[in-house]
Amino acid sequence: MAAPTDLWSDLASKSLRVPPMRELFDDDPLRLTKHTIEAAGLVLDASKNRIDDVVLESLFALARGAGVEVRRDAMFAGDKVNVTEQRAALHVALRAPRDAVFTVEGRNVAPEVHAVLDHMETFSEQLRSGAWSGHRGDRITDVVHIGIGGSDLGPRFVCEALRSYRDERPSVHFVANVDAHALDDVLANVAAPLDPASTLFIVASKTFTTAETMMNAHSARAWSIAGGVPEDQLHRHFVAVSTNTEAVRTFGIDPKNMFEFWDWVGGRYSLWSAIGLPIALACGMARFRELLAGAHAMDTHFMSAPLESNMPVRLALVGILNGNVLGARSACIAPYHQHLELLPAHLQQLEMESNGKSVTLAGLPVAHATVPVFWGQPGTNAQHAYFQCMHQGTEWAPIDFIAVIRPAHAHFEHQRALLANCFAQSEALMNGKTHDEVRAELVAAGASDAEADRLAPHKSFPGNRPSNTIVLSRLDPASLGALIALYEHKVLVQGTIWNIDSFDQWGVELGKVLAKTILDELESGTSGTHDASTRALIERARS
Repeated sequence: MAAPTDLWSDLASKSLRVPPMRELFDDDPLRLTKHTIEAAGLVLDASKNRIDDVVLESLFALARGAGVEVRRDAMFAGDKVNVTEQRAALHVALRAPRDAVFTVEGRNVAPEVHAVLDHMETFSEQLRSGAWSGHRGDRITDVVHIGIGGSDLGPRFVCEALRSYRDERPSVHFVANVDAHALDDVLANVAAPLDPASTLFIVASKTFTTAETMMNAHSARAWSIAGGVPEDQLHRHFVAVSTNTEAVRTFGIDPKNMFEFWDWVGGRYSLWSAIGLPIALACGMARFRELLAGAHAMDTHFMSAPLESNMPVRLALVGILNGNVLGARSACIAPYHQHLELLPAHLQQLEMESNGKSVTLAGLPVAHATVPVFWGQPGTNAQHAYFQCMHQGTEWAPIDFIAVIRPAHAHFEHQRALLANCFAQSEALMNGKTHDEVRAELVAAGASDAEADRLAPHKSFPGNRPSNTIVLSRLDPASLGALIALYEHKVLVQGTIWNIDSFDQWGVELGKVLAKTILDELESGTSGTHDASTRALIERARS
């Protein structure tokens, strides 16, 4: 259901009366406490947003009016919240305990989920111990995961984020792009070319028909055979994450080495499933289960905490305020941990593929702007790139700062400097620096009145620019799982408020269909019906 129009109007009118954040902190000694939530090992400080008690009350009314609690409960109940495809979106079942009950069309899916997890554990232990070997008996030293979209980015991000928990062997690589440079960069690595006899490929495609994935998989198959792997031994070097048993068998993979997942698992929510097999191979199944447990802890909090103290809800609501009321059309993710380098990319897919919609659940035009554009990179690099615009530009974006207190290294002077920069940036964005403050500093430093007047406009900062800070004690599997689940649930809350389907992705399909048509024409030399620009580009590619 859509939130009543008067709730949106009430929120907008109340937001106009909120004083600058500087004043909010000065006037309310309890402000930090009111806007800080701890859950599942994470801390969210949302106090540096243009929000007061009155606006917060209006935001909660908006959430309840849109039916956030109802839709949350429906998702956890296995209802078909993906309305256009008539499917459940039950990724929370993938990280629930063995004795949990999650029902899809009258069937408890928890036993199936744990059967696959057990299969993953058996396989990962065999491969990591050397019991699983290549066709000549060689130990598997390299694993290449072939997938795209949610079948690639989620596990790729987690493997990168958990670098400190990865073992030296097997070395796990990822190939997604149909651009063969990606495949060549892995297989023909100049520093250490892969050996077909000691390489295992994971082909991740639910239908085993995904165009980019299968083209890469067939090229990997040809590379393996050219490198001496007999066709009847390909099953030692290829496994599948899929549901299409016949296609897997035809490719040369033993169906016993196929890891199942289900149509109620969306791609961008699938790293918790067998799509996460490379995580288990890189870090061990025990670490993978810790990742699941961290996500489940956030699920439990999201399901049970009142809206007023619910971390995903609060993160979603300040996002609604910043985007729909204050007019921000992008959102920045700034993780202050190098191993979270791919977090912005993962959230781009999660947020923009989920909520990049312009029609409601009923197929009508949406009444409000939906998801902003997500972008970002790790601090402190970001401070020497786009932070100039964040502080003084005419465009602004709310920023989520991600801070990890305890590093995985012993260079504590680096860690103190990193955290100092993180905390300073959020403070500077909030407080800014007025023209008068800058001028007084310049004069105190010895500048003439004329020089102070000339420079003050350039050194002034408007401030009052919002941010959140999410704090992790350390970047370990459990806290990473909770962090990812936090943003997954934020997506549901915002999609509910916008009255859209957060679980389909029809916008991905049109380009795929047209690409197949053009590929056929490039291969056959025929010409179809296209606009003048597209025809010219096709002809240029043929020349």
